[in-house]
Amino acid sequence: MVHIFKNNGYNIAMDVNSGAVHVVDDLVYEIIRLIKDGKVGITSEEEITEALSGKFTKEEISEGCSEVCQLIDSGRLFTKDIYMPHLKSFADRPVVVKALCLHIAHDCNLACEYCFAGKGEYHGEREMMSLETGKKALDLLVRESGNRKHLEVDFFGGEPTMNFEVVKGIVSYGRELEKKTDKEFRFTLTTNGLLLNDDMFSYINEEMSNVVLSIDGRKEINDRMRPLRSGKGSLYDIILPKYKRFAESRGDKNYYVRGTFTRNNLDFAEDVLHLADQGFSQISVEPVVARPDEPYAIRTEDLDEILAQYDHLAKEMVKRKRSGRSFNFFHFMIDLEGGPCVAKRLQGCGSGCEYLSVIPNGDLYPCHQFTGIDGMKMGDVDSGVTNTQLRNKFRESNVYTKPECRECFAKFFCSGGCAANSYNFTGDLNGNYEVGCAMQKKRVECAIMLKAAGV
Repeated sequence: MVHIFKNNGYNIAMDVNSGAVHVVDDLVYEIIRLIKDGKVGITSEEEITEALSGKFTKEEISEGCSEVCQLIDSGRLFTKDIYMPHLKSFADRPVVVKALCLHIAHDCNLACEYCFAGKGEYHGEREMMSLETGKKALDLLVRESGNRKHLEVDFFGGEPTMNFEVVKGIVSYGRELEKKTDKEFRFTLTTNGLLLNDDMFSYINEEMSNVVLSIDGRKEINDRMRPLRSGKGSLYDIILPKYKRFAESRGDKNYYVRGTFTRNNLDFAEDVLHLADQGFSQISVEPVVARPDEPYAIRTEDLDEILAQYDHLAKEMVKRKRSGRSFNFFHFMIDLEGGPCVAKRLQGCGSGCEYLSVIPNGDLYPCHQFTGIDGMKMGDVDSGVTNTQLRNKFRESNVYTKPECRECFAKFFCSGGCAANSYNFTGDLNGNYEVGCAMQKKRVECAIMLKAAGV
């Protein structure tokens, strides 16, 4: 399978199965297009010459055909699928839990309009995770992680800093476990910033491998969708100075500012650039996922504008890189050399098998977005995963079990997309969230263009 596209003046051909990406001239692009569309034989120079004789000379076409043949012969173009023959062994592999999302707080000091967690409470009661439950969660992770040494634990909410003493207690317990076991914990934290202070800065910089700072971009955009519980106040004015100080204090450790764009700001590239102008170098602004009847939900008719925004953002990133003002945009960060492991390519985050979420009462769910959904409870921290039938459904789901993914050029980059989005929009783990897929394809194209441009 080969995907060809033009972006920002670059002609790009991507061999999906091998992952090889080629920046080519107009002639080679046309030759690959003819072969891809089945209009000429894969090595038929005569047919290609006839098809392109009005645009290029015979000598040019011959040289172009030779270049394409070299790519094919070297296994970098029109390659065979190397994954499909091994799907059964992939689906039957032992389950190893690698990461947990700990819902430290089912409560929040904000009332974000688009919050999938029902303003932090996950459509249930306000509740805080106890230290005892957190310790049991880490014990479970160690127990179910097999021979894997490096384990990840995400502190999530609601707002985790509302239960920060328990966060610290769980981290301390994790450090004790590291001494007793052959394991290493990588802790991360997601926060809305309201409660951050200097003491927290010091602790987080010491213990957290990554930190996610929530902000949607420009002041008017952020404050429209992210109000305080009272419905008043300017969150932007409160958190922006904190985030700047925190980013400076972070040094070379990982962090990123993370926002959500909605139908209210389809010009979201301006929010990304605004955050870059504030000095942030690691940025993610992601599309809202919401029921179609919500006024802020992204709809099919919005896609043309959204895709144009991604192109605009990518071009601006090229300009800024060349002027010494570069920054990273999360959705444009892909590795074309090493890339993710086979499991990541085929299955993504591993929700429901390699990745689980733990809510305050100790119940287990496939991930935070499945919390509270009927039939999605997987067990608890005492008994482990008891709903093995559900776990097997997640384990068996991959880009080949999803009909819309099989022939998609982006499948090994998005790994079939978000399982929760598929389920929530179609009722099927193997379903297709069409709006999300369209955006993902454009992001992959932009990311590859940026690589071609040296960004």
